[in-house]
Amino acid sequence: MTIGRGTSSPVQQDRAADAAERARTVATRPIASVQALGLGTSRLLAAATLDDGRVLVVVPRSGGLATAVHESPDGDLAAKVTVTSRSTQPLRNPLRARLELAGWLTPLSAEDEADLVLAFAAVRPDDVLLDVGLTATLLRLDVAEVLLHEGGGWTEVTPEEYAAARPDPLGADEDDLISEHAGPLAELCARVQAWAGDDPVHLLGLDRHGVLFRVEPRTGCYDLRTPFPAPLTSTGELPGAVRTLLACVR
Repeated sequence: MTIGRGTSSPVQQDRAADAAERARTVATRPIASVQALGLGTSRLLAAATLDDGRVLVVVPRSGGLATAVHESPDGDLAAKVTVTSRSTQPLRNPLRARLELAGWLTPLSAEDEADLVLAFAAVRPDDVLLDVGLTATLLRLDVAEVLLHEGGGWTEVTPEEYAAARPDPLGADEDDLISEHAGPLAELCARVQAWAGDDPVHLLGLDRHGVLFRVEPRTGCYDLRTPFPAPLTSTGELPGAVRTLLACVR
């Protein structure tokens, strides 16, 4: 098992679990906000990272953010987009990871906006896209810095690494996979509980690199991973990988 404890240094994760991939996976989550220079923090209508790595956000067309971007004398506005990943499991603190994308918000031409709405929908379908060009507008974030916070620490990812990575192939189906394989995962959790002693252990989630657990002592918490023998390439490989983990812990 690999453990991530709260520290001020970058979180230590299994080396096979690539940080850029994890960052791109967090970017698929729906909860996103933006902090812009002089405007504070506000909730985004939607945010997405396209297959080619470009970051797009949807904001109200008549809002202060859209106005500030379009009227900026520099043609862009310094901003930071934050996307959070929360577990659907019953945890004391469901936060799993936080992705921060810092850069400059840039307006799009009407022609580019129409084309990019389709690209946005291809990676993240959302009803709010129907409002783009009417009550909502699309902005591009030119990324200069990527920080991934997880397990009490942080990892810096270069914009190039972030753009080149792809989301975890299990990410979109994670909740369904956890429900479908609830029995074996509960058995694995019980084995990890025996290892952890009196500190409660809860299933946190899973990815192609392993099954994630959160250990909750009386104060604080830490996350750990039971790694698969090899990273998975599809959801169909999950049952065999979990059986292998159970055989190992037995």
